[in-house]
Amino acid sequence: MQGMAHRLGGKVALVTGGAQGIGRAIVERLAEEGAKVAIGDIQLQAATETAEAVTKAGGTARAYRIDVTGAADVENAVAQIERDLGPIDVLVNNVGWDKFELFVESLQETWDRVIAINYRGALNCCRAVAPRMKDRGHGKIVSLSSDAGRVGSTGEAVYAGCKAGIIGFSKTLARELARYNITVNVVCPGPTDTPLLKEMMKGREKVFDAMVRGIPMRRLGKPTDLANAVAFFASSDSDFVTGQVLSVSGGLTMVD
Repeated sequence: MQGMAHRLGGKVALVTGGAQGIGRAIVERLAEEGAKVAIGDIQLQAATETAEAVTKAGGTARAYRIDVTGAADVENAVAQIERDLGPIDVLVNNVGWDKFELFVESLQETWDRVIAINYRGALNCCRAVAPRMKDRGHGKIVSLSSDAGRVGSTGEAVYAGCKAGIIGFSKTLARELARYNITVNVVCPGPTDTPLLKEMMKGREKVFDAMVRGIPMRRLGKPTDLANAVAFFASSDSDFVTGQVLSVSGGLTMVD
């Protein structure tokens, strides 16, 4: 990690769901940029392994067990992170979960879990971190939504609703916090090569192949593609950018 511009040198970043997939790529990229990264994940062992890999590569990262569905759990974890690493300058709401179910066949227990993790989890994290940023007069909040939340996606009705909610919530939060020098932006992944996608596509190879063919760039996204976008919103390069939604989807969705 030597020779980088270190746009985030001296900054502290919290990345939820940072143990694997897109989250791990974000952790690694922010560490390359010089940030001290707190990896918040319910899978503490996996988060610890990621932190160790980042440290071995010359970065700074530390693992914390966080269940984003519990407001008290998030608040306690944020307080501990700030005691260990310092005030949180960058919050990345990355954690997410989904299960492929047509809505008319879906179960309410699936709804509850999808909403708790994908929507309420981001609210809990913002509620814990944003007041601290407001008191200090600066901060960056980046939330991962999904192109499913912009255009819909068969088999992901409740997930798409949550991700659309993240967009509306983030735009409103951006307006409320702009006067305090806090930016709030959204990154929307298209289909991305992650363990979650592979799990969801088991037994649906034809759907998967059609999805890839529908991407103008003819490939799935890589976790690093998303990490690059997050790094931009987390850095001073985006200081005059707030309330914006960026699709990283190889051209699959082109939304005005």
